[in-house]
Amino acid sequence: MKTLATIAAELEGYDPQALRAGSVSEFLSRLVEPVTTRETTAIFQALGRVLADDVISPICVPPHDNSAMDGYAFDGGHLSTPAEDQPALTLRVVGTALAGSAWQGTVAAGECLKIMTGAVLPPGLDTVVPQEFVTERGASIIVPAGLLRAGDNRRKRGEDLMQGQPALHIGELLTPAALGLLASLGIAQVPVWRKLRVAYFSTGDEILSLGEAPREGAVFDSNRYTVFGLLSRLGCEVIDMGVVRDDPTLLEAAFTRASLEADAIITSGGVSVGEADYTKLMMKKLGDVAFWKIAMRPGRPMAVGRIGRSVLFGLPGNPVAVMVTFLAFVRPALLKMMGCTRQAPPMLKARSLKPLRKKPGRTEYQRGTVSSASDGSLWVKADDNQGSGVLSSMVRANGLIVLHHQQSDIAAGDELDVMMFDGVV
Repeated sequence: MKTLATIAAELEGYDPQALRAGSVSEFLSRLVEPVTTRETTAIFQALGRVLADDVISPICVPPHDNSAMDGYAFDGGHLSTPAEDQPALTLRVVGTALAGSAWQGTVAAGECLKIMTGAVLPPGLDTVVPQEFVTERGASIIVPAGLLRAGDNRRKRGEDLMQGQPALHIGELLTPAALGLLASLGIAQVPVWRKLRVAYFSTGDEILSLGEAPREGAVFDSNRYTVFGLLSRLGCEVIDMGVVRDDPTLLEAAFTRASLEADAIITSGGVSVGEADYTKLMMKKLGDVAFWKIAMRPGRPMAVGRIGRSVLFGLPGNPVAVMVTFLAFVRPALLKMMGCTRQAPPMLKARSLKPLRKKPGRTEYQRGTVSSASDGSLWVKADDNQGSGVLSSMVRANGLIVLHHQQSDIAAGDELDVMMFDGVV
């Protein structure tokens, strides 16, 4: 296990007093390690879990050629090519094939089979004409000229997955679509990595828990609930340790307990560089911890390291700064610890609705709202109040505008990167 000093020595230009956002991400990627304990879970309990092994398809999907729609199946060899040279085609209907059972019989030249969506295509039939396009004439149908090519509206055996092919790969986060795919293969249980255990507490004498009486100079703790939501959305097992006062004995007990029970520890408050409080002193006493000034806004102060076997993330105290540092740095690190191979936050490109002021030399994360114009283009409007304590702006926004380290002022219409909240916050 590498020490923080060893990791820092490997990073070019490492400066804890002016650390770039990219260096933070690189440092954390070298610090954290994935869990190694596997377990098996039923797919109803697998949503949000991370696969611990490849899933190999035991069958072909679909298991047979079948019709993609309700219509009439026939041998596409009757069609001439190119399509524009095809005359109208008259075919006699000899039966009906329903989904769920194979039709028994034969279809000769000049004949067709009425067929429902999903029904098996009998041997020799490879093309389906939708029922709404044909004209019925007694026991026959007329297929319009130039309508089809051979093989149209057919789902081929194994076109989704062939037997023996990997359906899902180790390290994939199991989504609703993945659960449906597993079920389509007849798989009821999957191997997953165990849930990541994360302990969290807020620090400070000025913090009130819900239910406590208000007092002058004190504020209700919002960070505890936003971090709980972020961790729960991520699929972690959350160890909620509440609020810990600025008392050395209480802080030492909290850090010690967390290091024994959790894979990761997250705190908020008490990590400002140059601030001589008990939280920082206890982190230094109990672990291998670095204190950073990150070249970013909001969220400049951050602590990171290890206490016992647990990775420590000491976040700032301001509510927006807590969420921004979590989304930009902590969430990708936790995903790696969970064994997930996709760790980068989702980004999209959108044009700025208004000019934005930005000095090169730091990364800024501005709250913004992305919307679609009438032509389908994406535009983002930065919130008018970017204060690090304005939590309501995180509710109004649907993403973070990422203004990169070397970017300068933004003109209206310039294209920007936006880290979207959907499915994350």
